[in-house]
Parts: sequence; structure tokens; C-alpha cells
Amino acid sequence: MQMKAEPKQIQPRLRLVLAIMLVVVTTMPWQARAADAKATYPSMAPLDQYLMLDQSAEIALARSAAPESIARDAKIVVLGRHGYETAVEGKNGFVCIVERSWMDPFDDPEFWNPKQRGPLCLNPQAVRSILPLTFKRTELVLAGLSKAQIREGIKAFSAKELPPLEPGAMSYMLAKQGYLNDDAGHWRPHLMIYTPRTDAAAWGANLPGSPVMLLPQDPTDPESVFLIPLRTWSDGTAAPPADNE
Repeated sequence: MQMKAEPKQIQPRLRLVLAIMLVVVTTMPWQARAADAKATYPSMAPLDQYLMLDQSAEIALARSAAPESIARDAKIVVLGRHGYETAVEGKNGFVCIVERSWMDPFDDPEFWNPKQRGPLCLNPQAVRSILPLTFKRTELVLAGLSKAQIREGIKAFSAKELPPLEPGAMSYMLAKQGYLNDDAGHWRPHLMIYTPRTDAAAWGANLPGSPVMLLPQDPTDPESVFLIPLRTWSDGTAAPPADNE
């Protein structure tokens, strides 16, 4: 996850990207940040702070990203000391994962926030063309590389090894227990739609009254990520209303 200036209507990002965040960010809801904001997390914390030592808890958190009808047959991956590992094999082509803060844009103040947990469940198209970015960025982070080195590594990976973005790629982020960043906390359940790189105007995003948001884009991101807030969490309970409701 330099970033374009964010429209005043956007609230602090859900950090995910994307994958790259995400990539997250993993990477997400918005309130405009001052340009001179100082990083609260200037460097990577000890790895143990990013890990969830209780694997069953990470599996449950990952599954909570999507409705049970989808998540129960999804593949579940969890973060280990050497990258993401398969914890549960799936049947339906979806993959549920808990992204960490390094899926944020590279200049985000919370890029190294060890508290962030961004559960999402990707559909088969996104598994093939978006998830590889999450795995690659995580691999570079765990190798101890600098932000600049990670950025260059992702740029090279995207140009030579990343599969083309498939039409219909999307993910669910409906987890009530996720922690997206210090500003947004759990924020709201939402869908993420991945498209070839474009601007907000293509979807009428980031405009007053529009339910669609375009995530801030890093120059290394090969795609755009549009976000659509929903009214219920994955367990069916009501979410707080959006700012424009």
C-alpha cells in the first residue's frame, strides 16, 4: 500500500492494499491528513508484534471478512515468520487473509503500525491477480528491506511476474473485529472492487453523496481499488451509518 492528494471528502484509509494492499491494507477509511503529519510508527516493530500467536484466532478473524456461506469453504492463510502459510484448504476458490499495515501506501504514517489487522476474503479472480502482490510485499518486508527497496521490488514484480488483472476481481471486508488503523478502528463493512488503473471520475467516486470511494493510489499500484460501504457485518448485525446517510 507518491500517493495522490486525497479529496477532502475521503476519511482515513482502510490501509489495505494491495495490495498491494492493501494492501491493504490493508490500507483504509479516510479523513484527510495534514501534509506535514509525522509518522507515528517510523520503523518496523519486532516481528512478534505483527504475528498472531493463536493461529485459531487468526483463522477466525480471516473468516469473519465474508459471510459464513462463503468463508466456510474458503482457503485460509495466516502470517508466519517467513510469510503467509496455508492453515485451512478451501473448496470454493476464495481465500481469506488478515493483512498487516505494510499493505498501506508507502508514505502512510501507519505503514509500520503493528496493531493493524485487515481481514479480507478475495474471490477467485482476485486470488489469481491481486493476492500475489500481498504475498510478494510481505516477503520483501520480512526480508528486512527498506521501504525504497520494497517499492522497487514490487515495481519489478508487477512488470514481470504479476498475472494480468482479471475482470470481476473483488474482495469482502465485512469483519467487525478488524482494526484498520488508529483513526478508523473497525470502520465499516465494505466491498473492494479492483479495476485497471483509472481515476475517481470513472466511477463518480469521492464525490459528495456518492457511496463509492477510490483508495489513495501509490505509483507502484498496477490497479485501482474502489470501495463500496455496506450496512451489515458478516454476522448479519447492523453497521454504523455512513457519513452521507
